Amino acid sequence: MVNLTDPIPPLEELSKQLVHKICIVIDGSTLAYALQGTKETRDKFFRLALLANSVICCRVSPKQKADVVHLAKSNGPWKTLSIGDGANDVSMIMEAHIGVGIYGKEGAQAVRSADFAIGQFAYLKKLLLYHGRLNYRRISSFILYYFYKNVIVVFTEIYFAFYNGFSGQIYFAEWLPMLYNSLWTSWPCMSNYLLDRVIIK
Repeated sequence: MVNLTDPIPPLEELSKQLVHKICIVIDGSTLAYALQGTKETRDKFFRLALLANSVICCRVSPKQKADVVHLAKSNGPWKTLSIGDGANDVSMIMEAHIGVGIYGKEGAQAVRSADFAIGQFAYLKKLLLYHGRLNYRRISSFILYYFYKNVIVVFTEIYFAFYNGFSGQIYFAEWLPMLYNSLWTSWPCMSNYLLDRVIIK
């Protein structure tokens, strides 16, 4: 039994004292005490939750779900993921870095507020382990591509300024940079990322 009024021991010390795997089951009224108390109480609850193999929050309000996610976000550099299938999960999905909505019998409110939408829990493994990694690679390469594409346009204008005596005359017609950005930001990226696949040998 953990007393929330005791001093906070270091996480490493607590993990050494644990002999068995633990699971935390907490209801809404107890969670309200843990989250709405002092900062020290919240820290103790969070440290205890880190040591547990699983934490089950039962009979909690939508705000409490969002508060648990916020607690995790504010106590470390990690990214948070929330998964829900109903209107009561919307605040939790909005609070997390990444929200996944599951379209089911409870309606589409969770899906509308989520970053990703799936039809059933079975698709979650592929979404996280395959599409999540693939999406991260695509976004990273897109940012690099977008940055260097704009560097070319800007440095062309700067280079031209030395030849026109810094008079303010533009090198391109005004509509050409917009056409350049729309063409070179959309079509190469779309064609590349539609055909891009990870080949595992």
